[in-house]
Amino acid sequence: MKVEMKTMLGTVTIELFEKEAPITVENFKNYVEKGFYDGTIFHRVIKDFMVQCGGFDEDFEEKETGKPIKNEADNRLSNEYGTLAMARTGVVDSATAQFFINVKDNDFLNFKDKSQQGFGYCVFGKVIDGMDIIDDITESETGNKKGHSDVPLDNVVIESIKLIEE
Repeated sequence: MKVEMKTMLGTVTIELFEKEAPITVENFKNYVEKGFYDGTIFHRVIKDFMVQCGGFDEDFEEKETGKPIKNEADNRLSNEYGTLAMARTGVVDSATAQFFINVKDNDFLNFKDKSQQGFGYCVFGKVIDGMDIIDDITESETGNKKGHSDVPLDNVVIESIKLIEE
């Protein structure tokens, strides 16, 4: 399955890994089909690490999400350059809608063991076209906003995310 993410900077095509992360992909797909991500922003940008999105609107108001899902980080997929992974709190099974795109290989985010510190972050997709746009986002000037750090000073908006292939 593939999705097309239209940002204000261009279009990114993403392949979703249904077989390896079925719960996560189904959760993501449900948010996509509801239009949840339309008008959200990249709200956390850390050069040489990742760009995070899917939680805040253009006014930096946090969007209401569904229930957290089971973390599938033990699916043997790696947080490597161009992959999408679910964002979460320190609680292993706390991911809802927010996700991030790795802009370098981040092996330290991979599953190591079933402990809280070792569980890692579930990879569920990969950018297959438009990674140059994601790399451009990492060049955004960032600062602090409403208690959050690494927030782009100028919004980088996701106009839409749509399924393009089953």
